[in-house]
Amino acid sequence: MNHAGQKVIFDEVQQVPELFSYIQVISDERNTNGQFILSGSQSFILSNQISQSLAGRVSINHLFPFDYSELKGVTDLSGVHSTIINGFYPRLIAQKIKPDDFYPSYLQTYIERDVRTLNAIANLSAFARFLGLCAGRTGQILNLTSLASDAGISVNTAKSWLSLLESSFIIFLLQPYHHNFNKRIIKAPKLYFFDTGVVSSLLRISAEQLQTHYLYGALFENLVISEIMKKQVHTGRVPSVFYWRDSNGNEIDCIIEKSADEIVLLEIKAGQTYNADYLKNLNRFPENEFHGYANKCLIYCGKETSSISGVQIFTWEKFTSLLEMINLLK
Repeated sequence: MNHAGQKVIFDEVQQVPELFSYIQVISDERNTNGQFILSGSQSFILSNQISQSLAGRVSINHLFPFDYSELKGVTDLSGVHSTIINGFYPRLIAQKIKPDDFYPSYLQTYIERDVRTLNAIANLSAFARFLGLCAGRTGQILNLTSLASDAGISVNTAKSWLSLLESSFIIFLLQPYHHNFNKRIIKAPKLYFFDTGVVSSLLRISAEQLQTHYLYGALFENLVISEIMKKQVHTGRVPSVFYWRDSNGNEIDCIIEKSADEIVLLEIKAGQTYNADYLKNLNRFPENEFHGYANKCLIYCGKETSSISGVQIFTWEKFTSLLEMINLLK
């Protein structure tokens, strides 16, 4: 390594875990920042090694698939159906690979390579079935008991497998928002995937089937929330995205916390025609208990943008404007 120069990039570094102890020694000897860039597809293994060898010596950055603003103007994102099915993985975009050709191979590789490295996963076919069941629960409040029962595994195993999927950035759990509220709220998280192309492949949905599929609304919701989440991370921010649901079933799909006293309430609807019912849950949010400013917004798949009863209305084609309003675009 002394002959490699002062700055070195190591890719798939999790394949050589013993390397970390050498890097620790060199880092301490040189006492210079930015000597090494360590990248890898298995963040759950990387984190283990970092905690043992490089604590206090590293800056950890997560690089997700492309986000909306990176591809805007590069590829056509105006068609929401094709965008959901295609997803945002770089190789698929750059080489114009069909989703039907890309995702099955990607998922098989993920399960057989990444998952097999963990001794905790003895039955890969059971894990693959579990992953498919998670896809069918996209946008739903997580019920661990039901998920475990359907997968034929214990609740503890389901927790472990969900943690693996989170650590490898396949899924994320959207936590409920409960800032200064006195009423009962739902405390369980909601389950989403970082890429809708992965979900669509797991559910075997084509672009032609999407609009009539029972999960179409959930997939559009997943698309919008995952793009906001990815953009926050890619701009160096800690994700501050939540949902809200009270015990009466009133729910806000997405809450973005801009500061301690300012939030964005976002309703996400896949319909192509505006409906006044889209605003009802926004109006039921207990602003008097928030003690701050709540900016109300709606995004849907129609064509008309406007402002109705204090609610800003965005279309998918104007998603950039929504990102600007949330201060995610400079």
